[in-house]
Amino acid sequence: MWVFGYGSLIWKAGFHYDDRLVGFIKDYRRVFYQGSTDHRGTPEYPGRTVTLEPAQGARCWGAAYKISRKEDQQVALTYLEVREKQYDKKAYVDFFTDVNASSPAVTGVMLYIASPDKANVNYLGPASVEDIAKQIVNAKGPSGPNRDYLFNLEKQLLEMGCEDEHVTKIANEARKLISAAEDQNHQAPN
Repeated sequence: MWVFGYGSLIWKAGFHYDDRLVGFIKDYRRVFYQGSTDHRGTPEYPGRTVTLEPAQGARCWGAAYKISRKEDQQVALTYLEVREKQYDKKAYVDFFTDVNASSPAVTGVMLYIASPDKANVNYLGPASVEDIAKQIVNAKGPSGPNRDYLFNLEKQLLEMGCEDEHVTKIANEARKLISAAEDQNHQAPN
């Protein structure tokens, strides 16, 4: 069994695995369109986490985890079904490690997607970079501040040698908002 992580699973798998490969899937792009009311936000103020949307010709970089033993697979699936419970779809995709390869390194890699279907009550959908960044900067939940998720994702992707334009734009905007708020706090009268 293989599982593809494109968000926090990149840096925090949370289950035992036998191998981890850095690579990408094709024809999907990572977007901050999923609301998080259980990890990086609350029902009153949802955070934003990434999901995937179809995008012809796109590459979404991340990490694929190989889980060999039956017991480990059961534990991982049980854990992921709870952790990813706000993601309403599962897909099985080809995973590549070489941009020049015509055939995948691994086929049938499982991933979770938060879809725009009405059944997914936490799907927030598209918004401007500024609005997404503002929501992320201000949201926090049981797993910590939403901004930590954003900056960890940006850092992990850069360490993989991947710059994700959507993530980078939102992270840069979030830094501007944080800096402006800090400047304002320093100028506030005592």
